[in-house]
Amino acid sequence: MDETRESQIEENLNNEETEAVEEDTATFMNTMSTVEHAEMLLQQDAAIAQKINDDATLDEAVDPSNGEFGPLGHPEQVQMRVAKRAMMLRDGVNPYPVTLDVTDTIENVRKRYEDADGNLTLEPGAETEDEVGIAGRVLFIRNAGGLCFVQLSAGDGTKIQGMISKKVVGADSLKQFKQLVDLGDHLFLHGKIVASKTGELSVFANDWKIASKALQPLPALHKELNEDTRTRKPYIGMIADERIRNMVRNRSKAVSSLRHTFEAHDFMEVETPMLQTVHGGAAARPFTTHMNAFDLDLYLRIAPELFLKRCLVGGIDRVFEINRDFRNEGVDATHAPEFTMVEAYQAYGNYDTIAALTKELVQKTAMDVFGTTKVTLLDGTEYELGGEWKTMSMYGSLSEALGEEITPETSVEHLGAIADRLGVERDDVENHGKLVEHLWEHFYEDKLYEPTFVRDFPVETSPLVKAHRSIPGVVEKWDLYVRGFELATGYSELNDPVVQRERFVAQAKDALAGDEEACDIDEDFLEALGVGMPPAGGMGMGIDRLLIALTGATIRETITFPLVKPLVG
Repeated sequence: MDETRESQIEENLNNEETEAVEEDTATFMNTMSTVEHAEMLLQQDAAIAQKINDDATLDEAVDPSNGEFGPLGHPEQVQMRVAKRAMMLRDGVNPYPVTLDVTDTIENVRKRYEDADGNLTLEPGAETEDEVGIAGRVLFIRNAGGLCFVQLSAGDGTKIQGMISKKVVGADSLKQFKQLVDLGDHLFLHGKIVASKTGELSVFANDWKIASKALQPLPALHKELNEDTRTRKPYIGMIADERIRNMVRNRSKAVSSLRHTFEAHDFMEVETPMLQTVHGGAAARPFTTHMNAFDLDLYLRIAPELFLKRCLVGGIDRVFEINRDFRNEGVDATHAPEFTMVEAYQAYGNYDTIAALTKELVQKTAMDVFGTTKVTLLDGTEYELGGEWKTMSMYGSLSEALGEEITPETSVEHLGAIADRLGVERDDVENHGKLVEHLWEHFYEDKLYEPTFVRDFPVETSPLVKAHRSIPGVVEKWDLYVRGFELATGYSELNDPVVQRERFVAQAKDALAGDEEACDIDEDFLEALGVGMPPAGGMGMGIDRLLIALTGATIRETITFPLVKPLVG
């Protein structure tokens, strides 16, 4: 295949064509099982390899019309790469070698030859005696007669140029390079560090090898990826989009920062069960599964709270967990069915001390990730997380918004009438606390832009929280809001086993009445409380939502591999 035609094929694989292929595949896959399709692709691979072994050219090995294997066969671009793989194997070259003589990284090479401002310290055309073996993904190729140029990218996006000359590697090696190397391949280069005539830091290769042959072409890297590709194929996003790579790195930095802050306050990290016999610790609809060995129905964890409190009972006075949770609920910009949360509990603390810790966790994370508490969001606006944060009372702020006093004694009937007048959605199973929270959300939820602690919630919606020390019917709970969404929650933890049983019974009755989010009675947890849990403050915060607060992204953009509905079902 001539170089012009091959580059056109690569260029034509843009995002729109990729979508069309996926839609066609989804349509046809409804008539073919997964195994049947996989076997058919293996047959096509074998047919291409047989043609190559029979000395067919690359063009002769490819069936552009897919006449033999139909629309579910490999696209022409993939067939061409499969043929190149077969050609390498025929000639005794491993397309996926186990080891290569990699002596340095692209990142380190650039650091050695760039100043603090990123300017190259070598003059154009300069040569060094510094020989390196490096590897990276091919993002650009330019074939210029007896000299080929290739751009390699490290995993973090750092790039370097490679130069392959016929005078150095020989005519046969250069011909192989032109024939076998594609965009997306991982390529190994060995040679001296030089500056090209145009002043580009380069490796002037005396040897090259394909480190991993890519069979799937990359999308057009000069075009922005569409949302579907970013979420369904996040590995493509990591290659093509610096913002996606940065999100992965910033998420890792954020989690590391949280751990360091907890460590500085003498918290111990533990792990709690993901499969549970009783779902609890939050108001949420659980996922269910079945354990064959015990013939037992189980729930995927909706929160680790009840197990972390058992740690307090056991004498671990400061405990936290960064955990995966699962809630069988809706999906939107701030909700995902599988998400990551941090929960922490401090013996002899309360909702005031845990609020101070939460503020420190958030502000320290911003500093550790971005070097400032004034973060720049994806839309270019700035958001300040530093300083002191506002506080407001749920009942007080609701009374102010309605122009009448609402208290824990306000009747369900009166609250329901207000909700109907305002057009606020009502639950099938409702009580005083639910109506108060729904009314409050109607006025405030998406309007609290700056960081704000909303304090003192109704007892009916907070079954694990200690009663307020001075206001009857209210519990010592806060929710932290930033930019119009809830980021974290904190309690003075309920540790009276008799009251806790009363709360569980009330929840169980709501569940029997049809409330799918109500928690069940956990007798083992009640028994643990009976052993004696010290007074404590506790908090929970979504890691995904923390990244939303720090970056302005949606929750699917903060999760490295978000769950999406399959195209084929």
